[in-house]
Amino acid sequence: MDQNITLDEVEAFVFDFDGVLTNNFVYVSEDGKESVRCSRADGIAFDALRKLEKTSYILSSEKNSVVTKRANKLGITAIQGKRDKLAAIKELIKKKNLDINRIVYVGNDLNDLQVMKKLKLTMCPKDSHPRVQAVALFVLKTKGGEGIVREILEAVFNLNIEDLLYNGA
Repeated sequence: MDQNITLDEVEAFVFDFDGVLTNNFVYVSEDGKESVRCSRADGIAFDALRKLEKTSYILSSEKNSVVTKRANKLGITAIQGKRDKLAAIKELIKKKNLDINRIVYVGNDLNDLQVMKKLKLTMCPKDSHPRVQAVALFVLKTKGGEGIVREILEAVFNLNIEDLLYNGA
């Protein structure tokens, strides 16, 4: 990756859910209950973000209890049911007094494009829509739901998660 950014430049991380923290598939049981697949590698990465005191959010256009459950397990805030993600980001910036140039946004599909065109620090999974890949600062090597947050911390920011979490660094 030829761009150099440091964790010091980041105030907050915002992640789309479907296709970023999941593999973009939904499993629907005969009674209509939905489930998704997420990576445990991301769980450890969110532990690292908490230790670094980097605020993280899930921003999803859908409102679904599976998003709420995953966000709660990760210890982060889920902002759901926001069809206009750009308006939601602007609202978050105003509410939390964030700098638009210091937010990392990770999206994968067409509903993420408007946000990604406005923010400076944007990333997307390897299997994102081609138009999203075209505007992302970083196209990651990992597919959605396969450890995106872990790759961001280890490969983009060169963070040694083991030292941070387990070796007292």
